[in-house]
Amino acid sequence: MTPDNAFLHLPELQGRLTPAHASGLRLTDEVLAEWDAQARCQGLPAHWRLPDIEVEQSRREVLSTITAQRQDLWVFAYGSLMWNPGFQFDEVRRARLPGFARRFALSTSIGRGTPDCPGLVLTLQRMGTAEPQDPATSQDCEGLAFRIPPSLVDAESRMLWRREMITGAYCPQLLPLPTPQGEVQALVLVANTGHPHYRGDLTLQATAATIATACGRIGSNRDYLEQLVQQCEVLGIEDAYVRELAALVDAACSSDR
Repeated sequence: MTPDNAFLHLPELQGRLTPAHASGLRLTDEVLAEWDAQARCQGLPAHWRLPDIEVEQSRREVLSTITAQRQDLWVFAYGSLMWNPGFQFDEVRRARLPGFARRFALSTSIGRGTPDCPGLVLTLQRMGTAEPQDPATSQDCEGLAFRIPPSLVDAESRMLWRREMITGAYCPQLLPLPTPQGEVQALVLVANTGHPHYRGDLTLQATAATIATACGRIGSNRDYLEQLVQQCEVLGIEDAYVRELAALVDAACSSDR
């Protein structure tokens, strides 16, 4: 159970986050079995996701120091984790990750899309690289930092790894993360640019066209974007990329009516 004082620094988020027990993205054995069944129904191959042993090996390697020393685990949230973290936490803060930007550059064929109409979800990419869809390159990425206490790190990080590393589309790293209450070392899920699902080549217009039409097991791609916009508004986060993309998606949906 998330304590009420977890929102000490951000009282405006009280009641605006999906509780872990109610999250459809908390991939327990039962939920993962449902995802596997859905994948089979959609005709995805048996190896649509990484084997459990590979996911667990990645988790252990990245978190070895934290678990050995029984430290807090801080997690940087820049996408759906901002409103549906899916894990228990004891504290949440504002955070800003220098040198990175959030981008809809990861294709999905089960969560927010299908094999016939893949959707796009967020990933983090380093600024300064070629970004054909980027309307603004001067911003760092603003989001949230969640603190998982040592007693919960093992169990809660397993849920997080299953969700985020299900296909190996991210490169999990521990990076310094500035927050208003001081810098922390946080888990950051950076784009795996060598992954076959990475779509960093899309223009902003192509990205908007995809988001306007895709829909998957957990909802529409447009709803994902709208939830991001709403949470950014609550937090006062100004993201030129998200603002322009949302305008293009609204225009595309309006023209289809």
